[in-house]
Amino acid sequence: MSQEKQPLAEHSLGPIVSSEHLASGALPALSEIEFGLVMLNHAFSRWMVRCMAAAGVPDLSPVDILVLHNINSRNKPKTLADIALVLNIEDTHVVTYALKKLERLKLIKSGRRGKEKLVMVTEAGADACARYKATRESLLVKSVLSTEVATDSLSQVAARLRALSGHYDHAARAAASL
Repeated sequence: MSQEKQPLAEHSLGPIVSSEHLASGALPALSEIEFGLVMLNHAFSRWMVRCMAAAGVPDLSPVDILVLHNINSRNKPKTLADIALVLNIEDTHVVTYALKKLERLKLIKSGRRGKEKLVMVTEAGADACARYKATRESLLVKSVLSTEVATDSLSQVAARLRALSGHYDHAARAAASL
């Protein structure tokens, strides 16, 4: 007796995960999200580095690029603590290293307000961010728009990701106390 082939959609392949043992618990869908985040994180990091290189500033790390964009945002000086808080970076040494590198490349400059050190974007840094934005619009935004994805859908995904980040932060604090 021959077995009829069923369409792929009728087969239950289970969740798509990188670590099957983690998907065998009470919430396999969370492992699917985690695997998606891993793939997205690596793709996003690669994108940022290559986009900034295309914008004329090679050799920046993903963190360097995030820090530069954050400093450029709203055109107002930022403190190290501001940057670390907004980017959810726990180890301020990571931000300090990025600031030193960006200042050495003359993309940012530092100043003081009383005892507080402030950083602000230079004209070269703002120009790099503008070129990055133009490249992003041309290559990434145009591509995503062609999929006809709804803006509201993207905003809902972003809200859910921010909410999940709170759960991971809470679980990280709990794990640190074990």
